[in-house]
Amino acid sequence: MKSLFQFVRPLFERMDPEKAHSLTIEAVKQFGSKKIPQDDPRLSVSLCGLNFPNPIGLAAGFDKNAEIPDAMLGFGFGFVEVGTVTPLAQKGNAKPRLFRLPLDQAVINRFGFNNDGHEAMLKRLLAREHLPGIIGVNVGANKDSTDRVSDYVKGIRAFAKHASYFTVNISSPNTPGLRTMQNRDVLDDLLAWTIHERDETSRTSKKRPLFLKIAPDLSLQELDDVVEIARKRGIDGLIVSNTTIKRPRSLHEKRNRLESGGLSGKPLYPLSTKMLSEAYIRVENAFPLIGVGGIDSARTAIGKIEAGASLIQFYTSLVYHGPKLIDEIKRGLLERLEKDGLSSPLDLVGRAVPDWQNWPLDTFT
Repeated sequence: MKSLFQFVRPLFERMDPEKAHSLTIEAVKQFGSKKIPQDDPRLSVSLCGLNFPNPIGLAAGFDKNAEIPDAMLGFGFGFVEVGTVTPLAQKGNAKPRLFRLPLDQAVINRFGFNNDGHEAMLKRLLAREHLPGIIGVNVGANKDSTDRVSDYVKGIRAFAKHASYFTVNISSPNTPGLRTMQNRDVLDDLLAWTIHERDETSRTSKKRPLFLKIAPDLSLQELDDVVEIARKRGIDGLIVSNTTIKRPRSLHEKRNRLESGGLSGKPLYPLSTKMLSEAYIRVENAFPLIGVGGIDSARTAIGKIEAGASLIQFYTSLVYHGPKLIDEIKRGLLERLEKDGLSSPLDLVGRAVPDWQNWPLDTFT
């Protein structure tokens, strides 16, 4: 399947991006292997009661409806996050809503949580519940919901027995007003209710870790507030970060860079990694961090870990590099562990945090 990607990639590059993605999902359904490869034991990471065979995860957004989680594990991911899923199915924003920036190895999207809803995803997860592998569920709120906190609670309740972990996604820029849920008082209320529901459902099933996914566009004062509330409420992990509404001055693509939506891919790396390092300082090991944004090589994956991430995720780089990137990162991690005489990727966590302290945020506009 990995070699097939290299063969069809030139064809997909000439297609509408969203159509190409849909065809990729169908191809993986047909040809992807559900057999999980064996990893070198040195890559394993145990966090939050979960044993990850390696620290490399598929970020939410690729498999919105849990159609191919096991096939993605078959490519070698250590865990897969599906969603974002909302209580009711919704079409999302008008098309076109996905734009490639090939010169920058980036993508801009303004999907708006298009997904099949809780009921459809639940059926798919029920159908694979006997299979191994860590599958996280990223939950969100419907665009027209009058009670968004309730939508998140419904997500926890719906998947309590079927998710390996939950991610509360309040950082997508493509649902109007969603990012205001990162504000101090709203976030406090949201985490209180979602953690309460998680704890209630754990009376009849295993307790699932609950992660919070934040935007890279927070000010440092806003990040202070988010971390303070997250620590007070006792979340299990923080995902840093979602896409950015900012645009770095260094972008080469002149046309698509003007599209509204969230920017992901290589140009996001400095901003997301800077915010990761700032979060690491503030969290003080109260819970682990998951680093997302711009990972496209073993070097950038290791850099994300050294900036504070215990686990990493990517999605956009699959568009430009394909699934072979997973094995490249694993090889690079093992080489680094051998070189430094370390026994686990966790031994690298936070080593380069001081190096990010002087990175200027004003390179994004």
